[in-house]
Amino acid sequence: MKIRIGTRGSHLALVQTNWVANLLKKHHPTLECEINIIKTKGDLIQDVSLEKIGDKGLFVKEIEQQLLDGEIDLAVHSMKDMPSMLPVGLKLAASPKRADPRDVLILRSPYHCLADLPLGATIGTGSKRRSYQLQALRPDLKVVPVRGNIETRMAKIETEHLDGIVLAAAGMIRGGYEDQITAYLSEQTVVPAPAQGVLALEIREADLKMAELLQIIADEETEVQIAAERGFLKGVEGTCHQPIGAYCFVTGDTFKLTGLFGDELNGEVIQRTVSGSKEAAHQIGFELGISLRNEVKARHGR
Repeated sequence: MKIRIGTRGSHLALVQTNWVANLLKKHHPTLECEINIIKTKGDLIQDVSLEKIGDKGLFVKEIEQQLLDGEIDLAVHSMKDMPSMLPVGLKLAASPKRADPRDVLILRSPYHCLADLPLGATIGTGSKRRSYQLQALRPDLKVVPVRGNIETRMAKIETEHLDGIVLAAAGMIRGGYEDQITAYLSEQTVVPAPAQGVLALEIREADLKMAELLQIIADEETEVQIAAERGFLKGVEGTCHQPIGAYCFVTGDTFKLTGLFGDELNGEVIQRTVSGSKEAAHQIGFELGISLRNEVKARHGR
């Protein structure tokens, strides 16, 4: 059997896609995987900040269209890039085990952690979520936007005279840059993006054969985390341009979910934690999202 897998062309995207292909071939030895590189709007527009592009699904739309058109059979994305609502006709299949969900600091020498940075230090990130939380921890920091793949952003520490940048641990580790990480930021210190570190395997809703093929690599704990965190994303009506974070910690038959929403009018960060049974993860996450969104609305009368 042969399947066609669609992905972005960055080093990280290709590493992740090849990892999925090899994992599938391990369980299905006769499987043949063809990898197709597809450029997305987010890849083509590199000189404008994400919020100014003003679009949902910046890194997935073109790949999703090829999936809908039958040009590919499976799309591999980073789950944190996925909008809360998918196009009609597509669905997310079971995901493999989640990688490290935390954010990390890559700092210039001699700094070793956030506390080491001098007053007014300049940190680069393309994420409002990271920016809001960093400035809540260190209001003196100057946070500036940076775009590009991992390699480009790391290079900007020197070319743009930054004191450091913030990236996802999963991308650094999967991309082979773990030795460049200066410090890890715990999920309690900086709440990750919903489903950060999870790979999204997107297929056509009607493709039952592909859904069955992928089920063998599913990870149960990761599925609970996806349900809770993406439930929160849906409830808060979040996009990739808003300061939104969520992390679900699973223990036994229960879970604890922390949701974060940044109030863009006054720069405050609202954070709440709930818990419940794994079976209700999506609904509880959804209700927490609605609660935080309504709290922000009530503060401003809209």
